[in-house]
Amino acid sequence: MVLEDAEAPHHMLLLRNFMSQGLVHNQPLLYASPSKDPRAFLGTLPGPSTIKDDKPHVSDPEQEKGLRIAWQYKKYMPENQSSFDSHRDNKQVYCNEFDLRKPLERHYLSSQRADCVSIQDSTKLIALKDRCATFLAQFPRNDAGSSSPARIAIQSFCAPQCAHSNMEWDMLSFIKSLKGMIRCSNAVAIITFPPSLLSPSSSKRWQHLADILLSVGAIRDEDKELATLLAGYQDMVGLLNIHKVARINTQVPVILDATTFSIKLHKRRFLVLECLNQAPVDGSSGSSYGTSSSCSGASKTGTLDF
Repeated sequence: MVLEDAEAPHHMLLLRNFMSQGLVHNQPLLYASPSKDPRAFLGTLPGPSTIKDDKPHVSDPEQEKGLRIAWQYKKYMPENQSSFDSHRDNKQVYCNEFDLRKPLERHYLSSQRADCVSIQDSTKLIALKDRCATFLAQFPRNDAGSSSPARIAIQSFCAPQCAHSNMEWDMLSFIKSLKGMIRCSNAVAIITFPPSLLSPSSSKRWQHLADILLSVGAIRDEDKELATLLAGYQDMVGLLNIHKVARINTQVPVILDATTFSIKLHKRRFLVLECLNQAPVDGSSGSSYGTSSSCSGASKTGTLDF
């Protein structure tokens, strides 16, 4: 589950990458939205990134020497030999980078099974429950031939435009039923919801049912104290908090190295999640916490405090 922020739709960035990742890797998708035409949202999904690193190309003298010697044998090579070798070496890897300015190609949406359902008129959530049960029945967990897991994405489950927005016990019952169906199938589901529209008790119950609990928050531009505290504050658009991580068949909690990450848009195109780094403290303001640390490179004034 992802707790939405009322000030910024950062949860949509996570939802778009979650859906695009499944479609690109041949994983069936069921998308539920409070909008009247949820299939139109598929046109906003980002496509996989094809831009390589911006590092400058470093030439190898030994390689250039070999190319100068063998240039005369180029005419004996087939025309499509180089393209064939490059295609053979280009193995499919798990894609995590998507370009927000590049829409997902149509053949991903046409060849893959992408079901869409509107939850705006679902008064008792029976239709959505049956739709999820029919979808998940195709991917049983014990089926050895099923290689690609399925994905379910439910956006703004308790949105005010939905007819069931004030039926908190029905929504809680649906989440418990969906969780049971997910455990018995080869699938994963993500639900985003605004906690401010629920009562405090219902919001706590929802969060307790989640195996993985995340929350997103917006960053104000006028927060000068946070700007001086964090490095790269100007590039941040929000914060991602990890409240709970799945831990099956054990009572030992997961202890993460970091529970708060910054949400950045690299070149306004790529979603980047980074650990928060403390900004360097100026020497005139006194000693900092890490006085024993030193930066790379020699300095006439000695080690630098961070």
